[in-house]
Amino acid sequence: MSDIKLTRLVKSYPGGGAAAVSGIDLQVREGEFFSLLGPSGCGKSTTLRMIAGFVAPTSGSITLGGEDVTHLPPERRNIGIVFQNYAIFPHMSVAENIAFGLRLRKRGRDEIAAKVEAALRQVGLAGLDDRYQRQLSGGQQQRVALARVLVTEPRILLLDEPLSALDKGLREEMKFWIKDFQKSLGITTVYVTHDQDEALTMSDRIGVMNGGRIVQQGTPDAIYETPSDLFVTRFIGHSNVMDVTVRRRDAAGLVLDLGGQEITAPDAAGAAVGSAAKLVVRPENVLIGEASGRPDSIRVPATVLSETYQGALVRYRLKVAGQDVVAERQNQSHLQRFAPGASVTVSWDPQRSFTLAA
Repeated sequence: MSDIKLTRLVKSYPGGGAAAVSGIDLQVREGEFFSLLGPSGCGKSTTLRMIAGFVAPTSGSITLGGEDVTHLPPERRNIGIVFQNYAIFPHMSVAENIAFGLRLRKRGRDEIAAKVEAALRQVGLAGLDDRYQRQLSGGQQQRVALARVLVTEPRILLLDEPLSALDKGLREEMKFWIKDFQKSLGITTVYVTHDQDEALTMSDRIGVMNGGRIVQQGTPDAIYETPSDLFVTRFIGHSNVMDVTVRRRDAAGLVLDLGGQEITAPDAAGAAVGSAAKLVVRPENVLIGEASGRPDSIRVPATVLSETYQGALVRYRLKVAGQDVVAERQNQSHLQRFAPGASVTVSWDPQRSFTLAA
């Protein structure tokens, strides 16, 4: 196993324009599951392909386990990569697909047979060695692609949007399987996705990318609970972003003006008194007609605009100080439901909110 270190990594293409990757500095720890998360075109797949050796960086360096591999060809990096479409050969059986990399390395027949058998057991496909791609489910194809990579014993595993071709139910199943499988192997893994739920569920740490840069990196809970800017706030989950003005600081933190009402929020570095700011509260932290359980709970009047039934959740769209706010609550029989047009009080724990510069 190896760690991964990217230093001032840049990728630009002829013709000018913004760089696809703009000076990334990143260290992925040995055995870690690290996700690169961001919208299409943010540079995450380009970064992955530079680690793999398929794309040459314009500048910067790539180090694997202390070895500078910046200019090494892919076949000399000992990296395994699984793509979105799995790239399973349809004319080969499962066993032949898994053996493919070993044959390229000119391993002996007995060694190949033993490794293929072990790999099939490892990914839960024992007994399916004679099947072909057309006879496999999407999840089974994904496991074949993983087995084909892992049988060559790579030091790094790269996964490029591997779940995007699966339906929702199978995606849910496979994301937990991949996470458990990666942990059982202890292999250093970089996972590229645009799906925030996948990244939050599977990752030890996440790097959120935008415009060719990593704009924030940290644990899933740190990324979700304390996003660094408005882009991360809006990209990771749904957030209520309310316009406020910073009135003053006191012992409780920032005192904000929300539609003429004073409320408090944790202090924010760089928030100037008298300046406009954004107050952020996640929908699950907005309570309707309930207290948050804290004596300093924020309480403001609101009007219900709509109610949306979502099975396990009920989502309310509200008007608070002239601004749209969303509240989500569990669909439980003892909780009161609110019809559109109802006047209610909403509340939240001030420590479950944060302030960003406007």
